[in-house]
Amino acid sequence: MNYENLTQTMRRLALEAGDKIMEIYKADDFDVRAKSDDSPVTEADEAADALISAGLRAAFPEIALITEEQADTHDLDVRDFLIVDPLDGTKEFVQRRGDFTVNIALVENGVPTRGVVYAPAKNRLFYTDASGQSVEETGDFDKHTPGATTAIQVSDPDSGALMVVASKSHRDQATDDYINRYSVKDSKSAGSSLKFCLVATGEADFYPRLGRTMEWDTAAGHAVLTGAGGKVLRLDDLEPLVYGKPGFANPFFVATAPGIDLSPV
Repeated sequence: MNYENLTQTMRRLALEAGDKIMEIYKADDFDVRAKSDDSPVTEADEAADALISAGLRAAFPEIALITEEQADTHDLDVRDFLIVDPLDGTKEFVQRRGDFTVNIALVENGVPTRGVVYAPAKNRLFYTDASGQSVEETGDFDKHTPGATTAIQVSDPDSGALMVVASKSHRDQATDDYINRYSVKDSKSAGSSLKFCLVATGEADFYPRLGRTMEWDTAAGHAVLTGAGGKVLRLDDLEPLVYGKPGFANPFFVATAPGIDLSPV
C-alpha cells in the first residue's frame, strides 16, 4: 500500500464530501428518511457516499470497500478493506448541531491503520499521515495542497481527575454508571467520531460507549486515536477492538489514553 497516495486521496475525498454535505446543511430544507433500522438518512449521506465510493474504487480497485450506505457491502468477509461512514452523526446534522463528520479508514488485518475524520461544520480535520502519525490540519483546506499540520498526542491522564467525553445523542444511565466508577474532574458531550478525536488531542482522557455502533462509525476515529498514542478496547474483556467482524457490529468499547486503570463491563 502506498500510504502517501492513500492519505492524499482520503483527505481530498473527505473534503469534497464535506462540501457536498455543507451545501445541503445550509439549505432551507432537506429530506430525511428512516432506514430499515429506524436510523435517519438524508440526501447528504447519499451524495457524500456516492462521491467517496467512486473516488476510492477508482483509486484502489484492488481493495474491498465497506460503506454504511451500501447494504450489499455488509455481507463481505474480509480482513483488509476500506470502510466509510460518509456522514456520521446524522441526528446532529438533522438538528443542525454541527457535530457530524466524514469518516474514511483503511483496515489491515483487522486493525484500522489509517483514517481521516473531517468535521466540516466545525472546521476540524484530523488524519493519519503516511507514517501513521495523527495530525490536525489548519488552514483553508485546499483539496490538493495540505495546510499546516500539528502532530496530536493523547493526554497523560491524572486518574484522580479524569476528563471524559460521551455521546451527545446516545448517553444513557448505563454510560453514566460506568463513568461514575472513576474520579472524573469534568465531562463533555460530543457527537459522531469527534469523541475519538477529542481523546486523540488530549482534550479528553477517555470515551466509553455502552451502546450499539458499527465498524464504519468507529474505524476512522480509531485509526486517528491509535496514531496519537491511544487505544480502543472492548469493554467485556479489555482486549483490543478488532474489525471485519460478522455484520461489522461492535461490542461495547472504551477509547482511551494509556494509563487509566479501566474496569470491564
